Amino acid sequence: MSELLLTNEPLIRMAFFVGVLLAMALWEVAAPRRRREIPRLIRWSNNLGVVVVDTLLVRLTFPVAAVGLAVLAEERGWGVFNIVETPAWIAFVVSLLALDLAIYLQHVMFHAVPALWRLHRMHHADLEFDVSTGLRFHPVEILLSMGIKLAVVAALGPPALAVLVFEVVLNASSMFNHSNIRLPARIDRVLRLFVVTPDMHRVHHSIHPNETNSNFGFNLPWWDRLLGTYRPQPREGHEGMTIGIEQFRTRRDLWLDRMLIQPLRGPASDYPINRRKEKEDRL
Repeated sequence: MSELLLTNEPLIRMAFFVGVLLAMALWEVAAPRRRREIPRLIRWSNNLGVVVVDTLLVRLTFPVAAVGLAVLAEERGWGVFNIVETPAWIAFVVSLLALDLAIYLQHVMFHAVPALWRLHRMHHADLEFDVSTGLRFHPVEILLSMGIKLAVVAALGPPALAVLVFEVVLNASSMFNHSNIRLPARIDRVLRLFVVTPDMHRVHHSIHPNETNSNFGFNLPWWDRLLGTYRPQPREGHEGMTIGIEQFRTRRDLWLDRMLIQPLRGPASDYPINRRKEKEDRL
C-alpha cells in the first residue's frame, strides 16, 4: 500500500489539482460573486508562475515529501502513532485533524510575526480574489510551511494515506475557498459549519487589518470558532469590500518579479497581529 502511494502520489495530486482548478475557473465564469476589474491574463499568468517556482524549489530543497516521510516514519517507528498502538481509523481521523490544526496555527503565526508577514503578505497583496489567489504564496513561505509540515509528520507518525488525503484536500480547499463563486446564502450558512467557504475566507482578504486577522482556517472552520478568530461577514459587504492590503496596489505589483522581491520592499505596516494596538499604546 505504501509503495503504491509513493509511486502514484504525483499523479494523484496533479489530477486533483488540474480538475479542481478547471472546475472552479468554469464556476467563476458561470456564477461570479464579484465583478472582475483586472484582466485575468495579467493575474493568472503571474500567479501560476509562482506555482511553478514553488514546485521546483520544494523538489530541489526537500529530498522527501510529506507522504514519503510518513512512509519512512512507519518503517523506522517514528512518531506517536508508530509507537502507541491505535486503531487505524482513529489514527486516520486524528491525523487529519492534527495536520489541519497545525496549518491553522502556522497561518496565525505568519500573521503575528512581522518578518513572516513580509513573506505571507504576497498572498494578500493580490488585488482580486479568485481561484488563482489560492495558489499565490511566496516560495520562501512554501519552504517554511513544508518544513513545519514535515516536523508534524515526523512527530505524529500519521498513516501515509491520511497525509496524502490531507495534502489533496488542502490544495483543493485552498482553490475552492479562494474562488470568486456565488453560493446561495442559505447553502453558505450550512456549508461553513463544516468547511471554509469562499464568503468566509474572503473576509480574510479584506484591506482592513482587523478583518485580515480573522478566518485563518483553510479546510475546517472549527478552529476559528473555537479560538475566537471567526468573523462572519466583511463590514462593507462582499461586493463592496476592497481586496488586498494598503501597500502594493498597482498592476505592476502583480508581476512575478515584483512578487518575489516583495518581502524586501517597504515596512511590515500595521497588519501583523497586535501591531496596530501596540502602536496606539505607544502614542
